[in-house]
Amino acid sequence: MGEGKEKVAIFNLPIWLPAMKIFNLFLAVLFFLFAAVQLNDTPGDILFWFMIYALIAFISAFAAFNKYNMWAILLGLAVVVFELFRKFPTFATWIGEGMPSIIAEMKATTPYVELAREYLGLVICLAVLIFHYVRFSRIRRQEEPFVE
Repeated sequence: MGEGKEKVAIFNLPIWLPAMKIFNLFLAVLFFLFAAVQLNDTPGDILFWFMIYALIAFISAFAAFNKYNMWAILLGLAVVVFELFRKFPTFATWIGEGMPSIIAEMKATTPYVELAREYLGLVICLAVLIFHYVRFSRIRRQEEPFVE
């Protein structure tokens, strides 16, 4: 190990491992691209999707340098979970209809197509936010000594 680098196991990987930095930078670029694509969406959806994807991109970018803001992560989790509950009935309708293709064409021909896509996008956002929450929680636990 290098000078001044402590080994703290996060998912059995040291937090300073270059692969984690690369992974977080990859997530940041990916979510910034997702945010950019949203600028071509319908006016009602632009603000929400741009903001949530940009938030996750910033969280990932800062995580690449082991900088975390738990409030930003919690805000993202709250918004994503709220939207998942709000969109679940339409997602359940899509599942009930046998999960017809939502990628066959880019234009949403039925109401559930766009909402099913959005729901799956929210699931991806939730997975990334949970990853950052767990990683930060473990880092913080390693830094704070346990006192009974």
